[in-house]
Amino acid sequence: KRLMGQNSYVMFNPEQPTDLLGRRVAIGGERATVRFAGLVPPTTGFWLGVEWDDPKRGKHDGTHEGVQYFTCRHPTGGSFVRPEKASFGVDFLTALRREYEFDTEEELSQEVIISSKKLKWSDVQCRFEKLPVAMLKYCEVNGPGEPGEIRNTTPNIEFLNLDGSLLTSWEDVAAITKQLDQLHELHLSENRLRLPFDPSAHCLDFSSLKTLILNRCELTWKQILECAPMWPQLEHLSVEYNQIAELQRPEGVLQTLVHLDLYGNPLVQDSLLSISALPRLDCLNLTATGISAIQFEDAPPGRHTSMFPALTHLIVDQNNITEWSVVNELSKLPSLKKLSCRGNRLVSSDGNPATANQMLIAKLGQLVTLNGCEPLERRGAELDYIKMFGEEWLKAGGPGHPSTHFTNQHPRYQELINKYGAPEEGELKKPGPSVLKNQLLKITFTFPDDSSRKPIEKRLPGKILDTLSSMVVQKVKGLLYRLLKVPPSDLRLTYTSTKMVGAEFELSNDLKTLQFYSIEDGDQILVRWS
Repeated sequence: KRLMGQNSYVMFNPEQPTDLLGRRVAIGGERATVRFAGLVPPTTGFWLGVEWDDPKRGKHDGTHEGVQYFTCRHPTGGSFVRPEKASFGVDFLTALRREYEFDTEEELSQEVIISSKKLKWSDVQCRFEKLPVAMLKYCEVNGPGEPGEIRNTTPNIEFLNLDGSLLTSWEDVAAITKQLDQLHELHLSENRLRLPFDPSAHCLDFSSLKTLILNRCELTWKQILECAPMWPQLEHLSVEYNQIAELQRPEGVLQTLVHLDLYGNPLVQDSLLSISALPRLDCLNLTATGISAIQFEDAPPGRHTSMFPALTHLIVDQNNITEWSVVNELSKLPSLKKLSCRGNRLVSSDGNPATANQMLIAKLGQLVTLNGCEPLERRGAELDYIKMFGEEWLKAGGPGHPSTHFTNQHPRYQELINKYGAPEEGELKKPGPSVLKNQLLKITFTFPDDSSRKPIEKRLPGKILDTLSSMVVQKVKGLLYRLLKVPPSDLRLTYTSTKMVGAEFELSNDLKTLQFYSIEDGDQILVRWS
């Protein structure tokens, strides 16, 4: 033992079975990696020290009574277990036979769909050599078995799922895939694979591979790039929920990539441009990656960037995009046709989500699909956009030379003017003061959950030609958004009337007018938010 402070670190005895170290095991359905094998005094008998994939399963960091037997990345990711409780798995063909061979007549008569074909298990059992799909998810595969047996038994597998296996390294995976010349798609999610010693030595072992799924494998982008020489023909790569933060430029690797899925990784957004030179990248999924800004500095507003030249489909759902300047940057992408932008807080001046979608359509002139919906109502969206910002356009210089500030905020505006013509002057003028006075209702906004905030008195559009205007609850929320900076979706409004003291009524429908709720001059609107 070697003492370090109050702890000591166990030095392995050469007689201990150190070949167990690093092995993957299944214990009670959960996956772990063996970090220690030996005695743990004062207890008797042999123990395995394991680091759980799910650190919630553990109790400590490999320390027992002041002695550090092994280390874990998580302070409670380790446990000691008896060897008999751990499964070290089986070889590929044993797992395949367990999954696909049955004994009873009832089991053999059951049907399974394989590669869009409906077959009976009895047919599959007799035709392993023609089997195109092998679903071995959580089947505890630990290696290839006898050399050449996979090629002799299942040479035509095109799709292989080894999610949650007990494979230890990429060499183990390559020992299987090199016997599957037809393999196009490989699933390896929820594995913990040791990096290959020489990745380029395995490029022929994955020579036909087009799709690779590596979700929840605790990988960094640097580690993925280290492995990438093994996948010379890869087109679809999914690495959801890994440890990918900073992206680096793929130098000489992943150049065939068409689809990249980075869902759920904590990206450093400034590094996103590191993958912008991938020449064939058509679809990029950045859902829940925390991005809030994208900037293509090589192109001025209204021009196309040289980055992401082939990107037609971008998914940025559930992020922190709140500024319309990000959308202006996306308009620089030369090939963008499909955009999904759900779950961000892009808000229009009226607070209406439908208006925000119209602005997205108007700002992105090449867009064909928004949030999975097509065809888009482009003409109406662009005409409304012209009217929405027409007064601002006039103040910024109008038909002559709009200010640089306006052009930067609305890069497509002049293009739309050229397409449809300028909005008519009457559409941009506001009613005169004498007319406006007759249209206003005096409403007081109060904040019952925030005693420090003073009431706000506003005059809202009320009657026009003896009928209530189109001032709907959603527009009121848009006004409150500008005052409070609270998203309209978080606001809950009620009102009290001077005619019914003590009663409080909910404004439950955002699309109903003030008149629908019988709001009159002098009433109060109570504002709460989550």
